[in-house]
Amino acid sequence: MAKFLAFMMLLSFWGSFISGQNPGLEARYRIHTLFSVECQNYFDWQTVGFMHSFKKAQQPGPVTRLLSCTEEEKKKYRGMDLAPTLEVPSMSRHPKTGDWYPAINKPAGIVHWLKHSKDAQNVDWVVILDADMILRGPIIPWELGAEKGRPVAAYYGYLVGCDNILAKLHTNHPELCEKVGGLLAMHIDDLRVLAPLWLFKTEEVREDRAHWATNITGDIYGKGWISEMYGYSFGAAEAGLRHKINDDLMIYPGYTPRPGVEPILLHYGLPIRVGNWSFSKLDHHEDSIVYDCGRLFPEPPYPREVKSMESDPNKRHGLFLSIECINTMNEGLLIHHARHGCPKPKWSKYLSFLKSKTFAELTQPKLLTPSRVQTEVAEEGKGIDEPIRPYPKIHTLFSTECTPYFDWQTVGLMHSFRLSGQPGNITRLLSCTDEDLKQYKGHDLAPTHYVPSMSLHPLTGDWYPAINKPAAVLHWLNHVNTDAEYIVILDADMILRGPITPWEFKAARGRPVSTPYEYLIGCDNELAKLHTRHPEACDKVGGVIIMHIDDLREFALLWLLKTEEVRADKAHYATNITGDIYESGWISEMYGYSFGAAELKLRHHISSKILIYPGYVPEPGVKYRVFHYGLEFNVGNWSFDKANWRDTDVVNRCWATFPDPPDPSTVEQTDENLRQRDLLSIECAKKLNEALLLHHKRRNCPDPTALSTSELDTTKDITHSRKFGTFAGNDDIKSNPVPRNHSQESSLPRVRDGLFSTLRFWIILLWVFSGLGFMLVMLVVFSGYKGKGSSKSKSNKNRRRSYTGFLNMNERSRKSEVSL
Repeated sequence: MAKFLAFMMLLSFWGSFISGQNPGLEARYRIHTLFSVECQNYFDWQTVGFMHSFKKAQQPGPVTRLLSCTEEEKKKYRGMDLAPTLEVPSMSRHPKTGDWYPAINKPAGIVHWLKHSKDAQNVDWVVILDADMILRGPIIPWELGAEKGRPVAAYYGYLVGCDNILAKLHTNHPELCEKVGGLLAMHIDDLRVLAPLWLFKTEEVREDRAHWATNITGDIYGKGWISEMYGYSFGAAEAGLRHKINDDLMIYPGYTPRPGVEPILLHYGLPIRVGNWSFSKLDHHEDSIVYDCGRLFPEPPYPREVKSMESDPNKRHGLFLSIECINTMNEGLLIHHARHGCPKPKWSKYLSFLKSKTFAELTQPKLLTPSRVQTEVAEEGKGIDEPIRPYPKIHTLFSTECTPYFDWQTVGLMHSFRLSGQPGNITRLLSCTDEDLKQYKGHDLAPTHYVPSMSLHPLTGDWYPAINKPAAVLHWLNHVNTDAEYIVILDADMILRGPITPWEFKAARGRPVSTPYEYLIGCDNELAKLHTRHPEACDKVGGVIIMHIDDLREFALLWLLKTEEVRADKAHYATNITGDIYESGWISEMYGYSFGAAELKLRHHISSKILIYPGYVPEPGVKYRVFHYGLEFNVGNWSFDKANWRDTDVVNRCWATFPDPPDPSTVEQTDENLRQRDLLSIECAKKLNEALLLHHKRRNCPDPTALSTSELDTTKDITHSRKFGTFAGNDDIKSNPVPRNHSQESSLPRVRDGLFSTLRFWIILLWVFSGLGFMLVMLVVFSGYKGKGSSKSKSNKNRRRSYTGFLNMNERSRKSEVSL
């Protein structure tokens, strides 16, 4: 019985890998979406529509429903599984004043989330929406232009209280009061300041009954129902937040969008009418449609009918948005009913439409391409409309070679890139010889552009792999057409923690952005005077580069030429001239960058807030975007040095990872700066191991508990290394040093393990062997009863041999499984 239970537990473990579940690996997203509801049927059908559109729009990051319920309501509530949920104490009936005002649950729920949710500790940007909304595309704060201190919001023109006595009564900064709401996208640090003020100001305005009048608040009912909206505007004014106000992203169905505008958020807070058909959410206040199998909202007109109703293309677009809103909600209800065991509904023309390719194409995710973002700013006491154009496209590049050393770095960088929110695409510039490529296994690790290797210089025979970086960038520019306006250049040994964007760090044409490399002292001495005509323009920079594509096209060739020039200048390798402690010319490529930029007089914006080396003490309050683990770092007795893993293949050996860093809870530094240093070091190492584990899981590695310790041990003898690289002699070169004259963007098929290496196959094989063995044993036992005398004895011997053979077969099966 014990063996059977153990076997079932093992099957359960295998099943978790097959299904992709692994709760130990939690991704850190940059965005979190919140919406607030109560324990009512009214909010349940809104939740179903919201959640369906959230998934359909491909909104990044998690979502949390803030569910405000009393204990009595919770006992009868049926919709706990409708969305990822944080239960929030209900403030519908104010605990002190007794005032009945359910809208206050929104700011109260957000305050509760900030205080009690672990998610709030692990996010940079928060998108706050209402339940009665349908997403049509992803809402990405930084693409909308949100910055710390500058949230993005929709325009609520009816909040006239920002212009009159109401603002003067309820905020010390009435000049900062803005008519905003609906869509809110802001930095988590801003939300932490704003949320308690939002709640407090909501209570304050709600209690100010003397100023509920329509001419003061804009509330057509004069009942103070929009007090929560004023609470937000007055709280934001108190916090000194100025919004980027966007009037194009959100629309009420029934309204007509501006020409050329494609809203990505439908807020169905008002009645909708298309021809003789209409919909109002208030008509469904007690509707249990979520729990009534097969029931949908009344079907709106079909698109072809709408076309015949309206000839004006813009008004027709508005009608299409109205029917799309209800059709998306009905589609969500259909899926919800099916998921909860409802019988398949009878065929109808409408159901056929909702499942059609036409409807799928009409409702595919819309991209964030606002035609105009309207921003109100305070300048000398005046409000100014500041038009903001859509942000420029970005492309990220990093350079590697065909070695295990760069493969595990690629896995780490690509994993962090996916989680960071970095806009645009990324390309690995892979410098390999033809001979290297024949044996290379890592084609599928990243989107790849193949580059001829310059590690062994084709003219001088100099062995200098670092030259591949400028050579690869130049090759990419000459062989790839890109529509990106800015290029971000990274190193492979980096982990992204957040987006690196030109608009945030003030990059411009002629003004690239980079990080300080103070050890490049050659910018200050004779080295610069020898290698550039403009030594005064030499900047000590490197690591992360943000450069306009036009600057890069002019600069890339100079970067390569200056690298060759400095590398050839062996007379000036000395430490006191270059800063290279090994006097080997290894940092020639870095000087090639600085001297090439100086030739064009490209002066950099130098930011120390982008990059940090793990092991360095961080500047208090800085949220670094990049870990550059180029140097050894340690936490207590644990340490990590990338050079120690130069020849170790942790990418192609199943479940291989680096030694785990200490648990963050064990860091006991009394000095807060040192404590933060150690926490960052741990974060970097954990992210590398997290990336490797996910990589092995995607590769369908077998059950790790079945692998022997020796097979998981990836530690090899540490090769001789230096801080800036390991040097190999020319004897190590076996491939043709002449660069190829062809290159292509990676179109190689994803490498897939064969059938006999898949976990499912071995589970099936184990069951087959077990069944055959059992039948064989039973056959022998049955035949044993028919034998007599010596034949019986012989039969018993045969039976023992057969059983032993079965065990041997299973033993061989297990061994072959382990060997995978």
